[in-house]
Amino acid sequence: MKITILKKSGKLRKFLIWAITFIVLLQVAYYIFDQYETKRIMKELAKQEEVKKPEPILLFDLPIDSFKIVPGKVRSGQNLSDILVKQGISMAKVDEISKKSILTFDVRKMKVNNPYYFFKNKKDSSKVEYFIYEINPVDYVVYQLSDSLRIYKDKKPIITQIKSASGVVTSSLWNTMKAQALDPMLAMELSDIYQWTIDFYGIQKGDKFRVIYEENFVSGKSVGIGRIFAAQFVHANEDFYAFRFTQNNEDTYFDDKGKSLKKAFLKAPLKFNRISSQFSNARFHPVLKIYRPHHGIDYAAPTGTPVQSISDGIVIAKAYQAGGGGNYLKIKHNSVYTTSYMHLSKFAPGIANGVRVKQGQVIGFVGSTGLSSGPHLDYRVFMNGKPVNPLTIKSPPTEPVFEKNMAAYTTHRDSMMTKLVAITKF
Repeated sequence: MKITILKKSGKLRKFLIWAITFIVLLQVAYYIFDQYETKRIMKELAKQEEVKKPEPILLFDLPIDSFKIVPGKVRSGQNLSDILVKQGISMAKVDEISKKSILTFDVRKMKVNNPYYFFKNKKDSSKVEYFIYEINPVDYVVYQLSDSLRIYKDKKPIITQIKSASGVVTSSLWNTMKAQALDPMLAMELSDIYQWTIDFYGIQKGDKFRVIYEENFVSGKSVGIGRIFAAQFVHANEDFYAFRFTQNNEDTYFDDKGKSLKKAFLKAPLKFNRISSQFSNARFHPVLKIYRPHHGIDYAAPTGTPVQSISDGIVIAKAYQAGGGGNYLKIKHNSVYTTSYMHLSKFAPGIANGVRVKQGQVIGFVGSTGLSSGPHLDYRVFMNGKPVNPLTIKSPPTEPVFEKNMAAYTTHRDSMMTKLVAITKF
């Protein structure tokens, strides 16, 4: 009997141990599941929260849903006072804005058709919180009016894309760019790169180009050309290459042999017009109606077109000649070469006898002063005091790629050459 009770007691103890163990394990499992489920629910809630709170839409780094925005454009004859007073801003406040703005932006330089925006209080539209004026497609100035006056300039985000283009000249490089919906400023950039090596007044039908360059965009709209990395220009069946390469911490363009595209003399003293009269020993003068020597090149151009010095030098003559060159300048470049620029409408500020000028510096503006039948520049070059044809001068280049940099340049050139050749429409 006693043995039977002991056996039953042992079974009961085992059952209780098993039951307690099961209950403990069950509680541990529930705890683990509860923790997992809590984390899962928290993640779901976080996702829902993200969906509920989208990123605010910004305009000039300000959330547009927080304001009532009133856009406008500067009209002819308008100034800052006209624009602000119409929105209820006092003349005293306008005066304060004008005075405090001078170091950030001169409000007198606001341009017709440039956009501006009023950011008004959403609950009370009579209160202007911000006034923003676009200086250009990239830069803008912010006038914070809500508290104490704060004025600052900022820029819109710029997206830069690497692009390539090619074309065949039919009339002019400028027209070729426009016909292909390319930014015509690309023509100006190429002109700057090749201004020492190609006479762009002598561009011929059938000349062609390939180019790899940057174009900058703001809100999907092009705002200009950036760097040109490589170009090939075929002029009179001759290849002219240009590869951008950094040497002596300066970006310079070199040809396929590593020679600098920069030369001692520019090919022409002004940009994108036409030659109306060539160098000649017997030209029929349009005013005097007689044949006489014309030892220069006439560039027909609108009055006011900037004229550049073709090289560094010193102004040795600034004068007026009524029966001849009108307003004219002479610049001595070295012991061999001197240049003259005639029929100018006016001289550039700071130009005077004895003043040193730099290559590419504006020295005057095209006009029709003196003995002239219309606006043009009469440009002449003298070698050891004797007139020479400016179009036939062989100008020496500046420093080529240094020997220590040649391996790096060759690798860079070959890489860009491969990309140029890949531009198939050529």
